[in-house]
Amino acid sequence: MSSALMRWATKHNIPPQALAELQAMVWPAPAPNGMSGEAAVQQQIRAAAPRHGILWRNNSGALKDDRGVPVRFGLGNDSAAVNALIKSSDLIGITRVAITPAHVGHVLGVFTAVEVKEPSWKHPSNDREWAQANFIRLVRQHGALAGFAADVSHYEGLVTL
Repeated sequence: MSSALMRWATKHNIPPQALAELQAMVWPAPAPNGMSGEAAVQQQIRAAAPRHGILWRNNSGALKDDRGVPVRFGLGNDSAAVNALIKSSDLIGITRVAITPAHVGHVLGVFTAVEVKEPSWKHPSNDREWAQANFIRLVRQHGALAGFAADVSHYEGLVTL
């Protein structure tokens, strides 16, 4: 989004979420060049995210530092044993949700986790995917939004209450 458009929106008190929604309606995200499968789905979901909140890429793994000491990274990747059972989602963020009548005019940010899959994906079928499903289940049990998404409509369904 251009800085001139951002200045115009600020001058006219247009909230960022309204501007992002307008942008997505008028200038939909193109299919990513040279991308297919899960990578393309992830880029399309990230392009749609500003209408609902914000999503960040959650890389997860382990590498050795310059002393040869393993350093784990990624949400919930506390140990190899934990990571074998629970794998955090590809995209982590916050979804804006309007809350109860007692809070009219307020917006609540809800933790959101999206595990992106290629368009032909149907359901967990291996240990890695079952560990991802365990993370999704844990997040949902605590009142947050989480799920698998093999296309933008899956993401939209997840965050539209």
